[in-house]
Amino acid sequence: METQTKLPPMPGLSGPEKKRFMNGTHRTASPEETLDRIKGFMPAMGITRIANVTGLDAIGIPVVVVCRPNSRSLSVSQGKGLTLAAAKVSGLMESIEAYHGENIVRPLLLGSSRELRRSHAIADVSALPRTSSVPFDEDTPLLWAEGYDLMRGAPVWVPYELVHVNATATGRVNPGIFCCSTNGLSSGNGLLEAVSYGICEVVERDATAVWGALTDEERDARRLDLDSIDDPGCREVLAKFAAAGVAVGAWETTSDVGIPSYECLIAERTEDAVRALHGSGGQGCHPSRAVALLRALTEAAQTRLTVISGARDDLLRAEYDRHRSPDQVRHVRRLLTARGERPFSAGPTFAGDTFEDDVAWQLERLRAVGIDSVVAFDLTKPEFGIPVVKIVIPGLEGIHSFPNYIPGRRFRRALERRSAVSVKEIA
Repeated sequence: METQTKLPPMPGLSGPEKKRFMNGTHRTASPEETLDRIKGFMPAMGITRIANVTGLDAIGIPVVVVCRPNSRSLSVSQGKGLTLAAAKVSGLMESIEAYHGENIVRPLLLGSSRELRRSHAIADVSALPRTSSVPFDEDTPLLWAEGYDLMRGAPVWVPYELVHVNATATGRVNPGIFCCSTNGLSSGNGLLEAVSYGICEVVERDATAVWGALTDEERDARRLDLDSIDDPGCREVLAKFAAAGVAVGAWETTSDVGIPSYECLIAERTEDAVRALHGSGGQGCHPSRAVALLRALTEAAQTRLTVISGARDDLLRAEYDRHRSPDQVRHVRRLLTARGERPFSAGPTFAGDTFEDDVAWQLERLRAVGIDSVVAFDLTKPEFGIPVVKIVIPGLEGIHSFPNYIPGRRFRRALERRSAVSVKEIA
């Protein structure tokens, strides 16, 4: 499959990266091939263990945790997949991404946005994910990192706080103005593969934020008819949920961008005082709607096992109590009693032969809604040769649950549309 738009000549690209593995995901190599190539680098990155926690739950969807004790952010990462090998690669790559994001060695600039704008191309600071923790003005000195704008085919500078994920840093490295997170941090067998998945993650977080501004009626209209799902991988996962007595609900959260995005909720079908398990959810985004939905379904199983295992180091006691609250579980169970009517085939989908096709299509979708900048930071370390990127897309929403997050333009516009609909209904 071809697209008419071709990518600017991004530094570091070696070719279009043809897809060779299409079982539940799109990759240029199989999970087994990838695992053989990267597992030898675990000691150098401080990764001490890949633990298979699948058996702690009754569902049977492969889930692992990956431990990196001396991490500068999270020391435990998760992975999931249709097979154990796929889950191991998922978790290991997540830990590898974090290592690269914590240990960035590159030139930085120090200056205010007003100063740098005179001599450098800089991102639109007003369109970047920010917090209310620390006020920002154009004369505030910041550290800036240079990335490559995939839309414009040219270098651009972005506040460094949006690029790294070193949570131990203070001062100008972490001033608390912007949302320092792993959003858009991605890896792959090739650079374009990593870029495509990084774009997907940022679009997913934006879609989830905008989804939260919709009315209950609008969300109900997007609940999927599970019987209409025809992808073999998704049907396999749904069958495992059913066999384990787990109720499932799935909603299409695709925004106006048009890159498929889904949300999934699961909970025990019946209440059991002896085995009180919490409800959990997951999200997924990918050009292929089948892959996007599969990611949401498997992430819901991963989220449930994350709480069961108790290994995640960013979940506080109050969060475990919230997950296990009987009222919360009953609320999720009630949500899952309704039947969806939206056909799975109603969602958009795209599957290029190469990752160049996919990225070009993703950029077209973003350009169509007024996004004119997609910045990629190549964080690949020569000593490992594992492609890792950080993607920053000015204009899209960030992680809406980030502490003191300031809602962006797209979320505010969605709320305004919601208010307009409510006023019209009352009138």
